[in-house]
Amino acid sequence: MSKKKVRFMCTAFRDGFQSVYGARVFTQDFLPAVEAACDAGIDYFEAGGGARFQSLYFYCNEDAFAMMDAFRSTTGPDANLQTLARGVNVVGLESQPSEIIKLHADLFKKHGITTIRNFDALNDVNNLIYSGQCIVDAGLEHQVCVTLMELPPGCEGAHDADFYEQTLRQILDAGIPYDSVCFKDASGTAVPSKVGETIKRARKMLPEGTFIHFHTHETAGIGVAANLAALEAGADAIDLSLAPCSGGTCQPDLLVMWHALRGSNFDLGIDIDKVREAEEVFKECMADYFLPPEAVAVEPMIPWSPMPGGALTANTQMLRDNGIMDKYPDMIKAMREVVERGGYGTSVTPVSQFYFQQSFNNVMFGPWERIADTYGRMVLGYFGKTPVPPDPEIVKIASDQLSLEPTSQSPLERNDADPTKGIAAARQQLEEHGLEPTDENIFIVATCTDKGLAFLQGEAEIGVRKVEKTDEPTPPTPTDGPANYNLKVNGQNYSVSIDGTTAVVNGKTFQVELGASRNSDGTSQNEAVDKQATVVSAEMPGKVIRLLVDPGATVSEGDGILVLEAMKMEMPISATTSGNLAEFSVSPGDQVAAGDTLALIS
Repeated sequence: MSKKKVRFMCTAFRDGFQSVYGARVFTQDFLPAVEAACDAGIDYFEAGGGARFQSLYFYCNEDAFAMMDAFRSTTGPDANLQTLARGVNVVGLESQPSEIIKLHADLFKKHGITTIRNFDALNDVNNLIYSGQCIVDAGLEHQVCVTLMELPPGCEGAHDADFYEQTLRQILDAGIPYDSVCFKDASGTAVPSKVGETIKRARKMLPEGTFIHFHTHETAGIGVAANLAALEAGADAIDLSLAPCSGGTCQPDLLVMWHALRGSNFDLGIDIDKVREAEEVFKECMADYFLPPEAVAVEPMIPWSPMPGGALTANTQMLRDNGIMDKYPDMIKAMREVVERGGYGTSVTPVSQFYFQQSFNNVMFGPWERIADTYGRMVLGYFGKTPVPPDPEIVKIASDQLSLEPTSQSPLERNDADPTKGIAAARQQLEEHGLEPTDENIFIVATCTDKGLAFLQGEAEIGVRKVEKTDEPTPPTPTDGPANYNLKVNGQNYSVSIDGTTAVVNGKTFQVELGASRNSDGTSQNEAVDKQATVVSAEMPGKVIRLLVDPGATVSEGDGILVLEAMKMEMPISATTSGNLAEFSVSPGDQVAAGDTLALIS
């Protein structure tokens, strides 16, 4: 009996990057590995979409469309290049109007993409109808998704074979055009028996010859077993990755899956020695990137808190950036209640990010004391219908805190009526800033908002975490001589010597004055505090992104005075008393720690 050839997609250069490095990888660093993978006979790649779109603008100062062009140039014209789309959210956390959804498909076709895998985290089929049609109309292959996960132990509601069968039936009844079907388990928690039963039922429901794809992660340690169950049940393809972006929070490694299939009726059809060589090239490409320890480990607690690999390391990167990684275990533990009371949307981006943001708030501020905007809008219906109704108490809390009423209006209908969204709004922003309103620029601004605009203005920041390979720092000399330091800031090395009021930076001399920070009236901040000024402090670490009032303005208690960004959330900071805003102690772009002084109110 001949073996069945198993088709696989190499996810290393999208989901792998997202699951290990928070999607923060420079294009030129990994292209040699893509070339090596092609030389090994791999011809089906995930080449973008998901968090890789926004992250290139947010953290890499790179254009995602240029990355896709480079990917296609490296693989040649025949490779199947696939991206990931989030239904009406396309490649962002926010839902979009019809014209941006159409533009997404048209532009991805223009920039070399072959297939778009399209899912809705709530399994709300209404969010897939128009987006799927746009993908097909653009001349792309549409891989429509049903999203899977296992509920935390003790929880019931949705996420069983009956629910997935019902979702697939709704997709078929809606007449959504598709070329293939994917069952996507982003958290890697769906148990093999449930995966097998779901795909068996799908095989019976779907027309003969329908291509069925299965996606999982190794986060909970059952990825290989789930892949085997999917194949035995009739799946045609699985997702696999390459080291160092494999196992742990990623997909199972190609070599591992090849080994697991030895002696079976399945064959990956690869030259295993050439794949080994490709992995060595890939490891060398990524050698100076910081490898988070949680990315390469099986996490036994994930079934209790289904955090997908693609969101897990993106969030731990942000926790590290803000100096609060110690809170991570508490946030993972807090996720069970957040998932259970939120309506059981599948833990995959963007919903997984909503879950983590709310868990973050519950840990930092107390349970349900501060509703995350995205989580709150999800339970209120602004992203579509959740699999089961959210907890009424949480719905009321969200409604009260966000001053929003629950809605059953579809996101597409609401966004189409919103004048702040869409092509015209994005074009106006571009023209106001003297930027060319190309289709690409319109899409970047529409999906990446302020950070997309910053990129186009040449003001993007670099947030790629690499291992610093510098010489040992020169220890400071005794206090009777100059103090010498070697510093590295945003990748730039500086040699600094301070002697009294003289500082020498890379050989250039500056006169400096070291002393207490001064206010505009010449007093120190401590003097100001002594004069009964009220200090507004940061409740959490974050980055200052906007000042909402001018120094000297009269403010009332509760008025917003600035905005911090933390964990992809904007956190308004309010005046804690009424009075005159004497001074801001921070500027936009500053990173602050919890307890830092933000402003003084006299």
